[in-house]
Amino acid sequence: MVELKTDTSIDAMHAAGQVVARALTAVRQAAAVGVSLLELDEVAREVLREAGASSPFLGYRPSFAATPFPAVICASVNDAIVHGIPTRYRLRDGDLLSVDCGAQLDGWAGDSALSLTVGRPRPADLRLIETAERALTAGIEAAVVGNRIGDIAHAVGRVCRTAGYGIPQGFGGHGVGRRMHEDPEVPNEGRPGRGLPLRPGMVLAIEPMLIAGGTDSYYEAPDGWTLCTSDGSRAAHVEHTVAVTDAGPRILTARETP
Repeated sequence: MVELKTDTSIDAMHAAGQVVARALTAVRQAAAVGVSLLELDEVAREVLREAGASSPFLGYRPSFAATPFPAVICASVNDAIVHGIPTRYRLRDGDLLSVDCGAQLDGWAGDSALSLTVGRPRPADLRLIETAERALTAGIEAAVVGNRIGDIAHAVGRVCRTAGYGIPQGFGGHGVGRRMHEDPEVPNEGRPGRGLPLRPGMVLAIEPMLIAGGTDSYYEAPDGWTLCTSDGSRAAHVEHTVAVTDAGPRILTARETP
């Protein structure tokens, strides 16, 4: 069932989303050659603590997971697409890092992700990230009253496919509200004009995931969480929590421009 949020609830979700935005901004600023993924996780934890927020990631255990997630961010490096567990791995020059983070504040959730390069970037990585961000923008622009879920999916998928990138099947966006994951599912590829109609008060996480090699194939790492590209190519993941309103899409996790 899809819950429609009131304007007051959306304002409360914006507050949670801004905690996520600050956490991701802090992680971006801290990500440098020699910094460990566990240190980045601690950076995000401190932002959550200061805001009086909790993490919907920490201890999360969906049906596919053998163990609860042990961190407040997902940190996915290079060929890792999503759900990377922060470890003692220290970032190296040229790494591509995707960071996903959530916050729970006053009973409401926010969820967002970004991809970045560390040290000297590879031009191919910059193109991959730029395309992911364009796909996210296209999906957000399609999140308007009168459209359908398929219009968002089509907008995202068209940008990814036109650029020649793969899309991991079975993973995409979702509703957000009292819980981090709610109905409906928001695929990263689909047919326009199909699916659930978009109504004011729907709040959606739109999250493109791109595989640089152009295939859609991935595998689950031995940690039971991290999804990696089957061809070893790099991946990017970006995400915003977006409210559908009569005035147009409202990005609840928007970050200040660095």
